[in-house]
Amino acid sequence: MSFCSSGWEEHVWREGTSELGEFHAFIISDVRELCSSSGREMLLLRILNPWGRRCWQGPWREGGEGWSQLDPADASELSSQLQEGEFWVEEEEFIREFDEITISYPITKEGHLQSLYTATVLRHTQKQPGAWVKGQSAGGCRNNSSFPSNPKFWLRVLEPSEVCIALLQRPRVCQADWAGRILAPAPSRESRPALSPPGFPGKDYQAVGLHVWKVEKKRVNLLGVLSAPPVAGTACHAYDREVHMRCALSPGYYLVVPSTFLKDAAGHFLLRVFSSGRISLSEVKAAPSSAAAPGDFAAGEWETVQLRGCWRRGQTAGGSRNFLSYPSNPCFPLSVPLGTGPRSIRVTLRQHCRDSECHPIGFHIFQVPEGGWPRGAPSLLCLEPLLSCVPHRYAQEVSQICRLSAGEYRIVPSTYLPDAEGDFTVIVATQIDRRPIRSQETLGQLLQEVSFTAVMKR
Repeated sequence: MSFCSSGWEEHVWREGTSELGEFHAFIISDVRELCSSSGREMLLLRILNPWGRRCWQGPWREGGEGWSQLDPADASELSSQLQEGEFWVEEEEFIREFDEITISYPITKEGHLQSLYTATVLRHTQKQPGAWVKGQSAGGCRNNSSFPSNPKFWLRVLEPSEVCIALLQRPRVCQADWAGRILAPAPSRESRPALSPPGFPGKDYQAVGLHVWKVEKKRVNLLGVLSAPPVAGTACHAYDREVHMRCALSPGYYLVVPSTFLKDAAGHFLLRVFSSGRISLSEVKAAPSSAAAPGDFAAGEWETVQLRGCWRRGQTAGGSRNFLSYPSNPCFPLSVPLGTGPRSIRVTLRQHCRDSECHPIGFHIFQVPEGGWPRGAPSLLCLEPLLSCVPHRYAQEVSQICRLSAGEYRIVPSTYLPDAEGDFTVIVATQIDRRPIRSQETLGQLLQEVSFTAVMKR
């Protein structure tokens, strides 16, 4: 554990500062709970000054009056433990003199981290560097539809493990690689883009966070995975040099996504994983250039239907499922015909507005029971949805790819808050269950039928 005092600057003690100095880091090397000779319980902390000198002039200094409160045997034992640069302070003094504490995992003699929570030794370590590139991989937080473009990493856990995942970002003022080699001159403060708020302690850092999803296998539906709740994540995006999270993970594959809070916030980072069990960490590589671009459909024929609608205050702007007015939202039918099996469906909700005027939007898909709803049954919208595209995001467009069996469904688009007015379009693309036709007259070339677009106003 290290901490910072509030009294040192440029090796000069200013008038009114303590003997500890300002902005100087110390280390807690021991903590002892004792009883004074009068029976009062007290907590003493042994402090190490990395500069190697004893600078404390409080009651527990060498020969100070504090030692008279202890049994002579205890006082002699504590005094004999002090090394060069160490001193003892009482809890009240510590709270008064220091204003910032950093708690870190202890390190064993072999150089491994040891869990603060379970004392388990995290013997296995993996690390991968990465970067958020503006316009490519700086997707921002989960409020943005571009979140899936963030750097992604496969974490394979081979046995039940306690895992600590740390995201270390490179500050803008230090343009060096992780080996310490200078890459470019540091930009001046005037030329650097604004990062954290003015006057904020972490002014040279982005607000960053981490999220982890468990997947069944490597070949996954990325949008489907990232729209589901993660199994673990940081509580929020923080303007810190490093953020970390601790979790217990069962064997399997996990998708780890580091992100900045703001979209297009460029930066470099180092992702490190410490585990009690065997693990492997690798970057999710981008698809080759010959692959379909994001938003393209798989090979085959697709039928596309556009359903236009609007949210109106007091009428159809019911908000999310957190509100009783949710059933008043527009409801669109979706019919999946019989075929050889489940159909691939992509549902996209697009609101018609400028980026600066976007509402947080999302949608749910409900399945209608075979034969319809019996008389007196509860409202369809009050039941649990079959699929969801949430959390609601401040984006012009959100989408979800899924596979649905033959049947009747209902799509309910919504804003997060009720009475948020706006116009939108729901786009449903359904893969046609039909093999391509092979022409006998064109030397075996495939004939591709063009999918049609039907527009229904609502």
